[in-house]
Amino acid sequence: MRRRLMTVIAASAAALIALATPASAAPADKAQVLSGWTQTSASSYNSWLSARGNQGAWSAYGFNWSTDYCSTSPDNPFGFPFQTACARHDFGYRNYKAAGTFSANKSRLDDSLYSDLKRVCSRYSGVSKASCDSTAWTYYQAVKAFGNSAAVDGGAVA
Repeated sequence: MRRRLMTVIAASAAALIALATPASAAPADKAQVLSGWTQTSASSYNSWLSARGNQGAWSAYGFNWSTDYCSTSPDNPFGFPFQTACARHDFGYRNYKAAGTFSANKSRLDDSLYSDLKRVCSRYSGVSKASCDSTAWTYYQAVKAFGNSAAVDGGAVA
């Protein structure tokens, strides 16, 4: 009986060890989570923003949350709060670059930035909205044109 119990315990321990993943391994759904947080929709933006506020809950994924916001452009041009949209753009650039899939995702990341900026601009009306929309378009065109070279060099234009 004792021998049988030891055999069951040993088999159980072996099974647990076989199922265990190394502490440094990212969860299998990392690419899916990253994709979910980098879409053009408001719900994608809101999910990312919530996760950004609770980064510790996502530490197993090894995401790079660093940002220089809007890089060499103003973070809040003419008082328009673009900083958080730029931070999400940086998040996408840095994490897709680390995953080796940046080129396949760059266009969507840039489109997501533009969608985020347009949502910022939707809070305004009249001349202020027109000015915000124009500034958002300029930021979008800049990342489309220059974002790729910065990502290759290790930075992120957002």
